[in-house]
Amino acid sequence: MKVVILAGGLGTRLREETEYRPKPMVQIGNRPILWHIMKIYSHHGHNDFVICLGYKGGLIRDYFLNYETQNRDFTVTLGAGKVEVLGNHTEDGWRVTLAETGEVTMTGGRLKRIEKYAGPSTFMATYGDGVADIDIESLLGFHRRQGKLATVTAVRPSSRYGELAIDNGRVTLFREKPQVNEGWINGGFFVFEPQVFDLIHDDNDSLETGLLSQLVESGQLAVYQHDGFWQCMDTYREMQQLGEMWGANRAPWRSW
Repeated sequence: MKVVILAGGLGTRLREETEYRPKPMVQIGNRPILWHIMKIYSHHGHNDFVICLGYKGGLIRDYFLNYETQNRDFTVTLGAGKVEVLGNHTEDGWRVTLAETGEVTMTGGRLKRIEKYAGPSTFMATYGDGVADIDIESLLGFHRRQGKLATVTAVRPSSRYGELAIDNGRVTLFREKPQVNEGWINGGFFVFEPQVFDLIHDDNDSLETGLLSQLVESGQLAVYQHDGFWQCMDTYREMQQLGEMWGANRAPWRSW
């Protein structure tokens, strides 16, 4: 099954990093967050990726074109132009299609542009800046049981503030940035049937206010509720938090 990753946005709220690279190439540890997202899917046996390029997409192209020599030992025979790649890595078998979808194209328009690569069957999609400890096979099973054109994963974000419980002027509980107990948001990790392409008109269509809204109106959008870990990398602080989790060997999304 194809996995489409939206990797073309400007990432303006993380300008400290995205001035120089696309947000999916911002690193957690020593790997781009794009790699982490792909590893989540690969762990569940899904290795056929379509990357929607836009802003500074050349850096993503270069990353994959040079992936073998950057991640494996190799021998160069000077003068002969011969490079022998040695050993292997855990990403053997990944198939990555890099598709130019335009610098200013909206998220729905990016999906429409890769229709020819997604194929005529069910496919998955997500954003290029969020990780989760999601069970992909459970998500797919849920989608199939619902029989809808699309499924969106709903998540509970962490609060931006510490939580206090107060009794008679005394704090009885303090939790730093807990997960909220009420309210769900769009966490990405979509499953789509190919008929959704007929609902996207052009580059100016937004996935969120266009396609998803149409699916809601027609009763064709199912929701998979994920109560586990989820975090997007929208700000510099969130980038730091994800990096700290990875560095401390306590990254919840690391299922591989």
